[in-house]
Amino acid sequence: MANPRNAKLADQIKVILASAIERRVKDPRLGFVTLTDVRLTGDNREATVFYTVMGDDSERAGTAAALTSATGMLRSTLGSQLGLRHTPSLTFVLDATPEAARSIEDLLAKAAAQDAEVAAQAVGKTFAGESDPYQKPRESDEDE
Repeated sequence: MANPRNAKLADQIKVILASAIERRVKDPRLGFVTLTDVRLTGDNREATVFYTVMGDDSERAGTAAALTSATGMLRSTLGSQLGLRHTPSLTFVLDATPEAARSIEDLLAKAAAQDAEVAAQAVGKTFAGESDPYQKPRESDEDE
């Protein structure tokens, strides 16, 4: 979204949808939803709404079903509040950012544990060869 108008419109859509989901969607399957991002196509005809849900996989599936069933009502609410000629169609996508962050944190913790293990093994050890394995320039006889 290089266009500043699209960025502003995406922010407006996110605010309107968050308010509508909180106040108007009465589906019991709907969990604790947070809208993280809205991306619009260049012609503003399609909006992809990224969201996260607190809870386990069953709550995520229930929330996805609730949002899918409420898409028409949310789109009509969006159209009435935006006042655009064409209201963008909505697609809800579960945001994978928290899972990716969790996996990266797990990998960093694993690497830190391996570094600590190597450091513990290195305590009290000496080099197999010389302590400074790099070659030094020869000292010439003229320097003497």
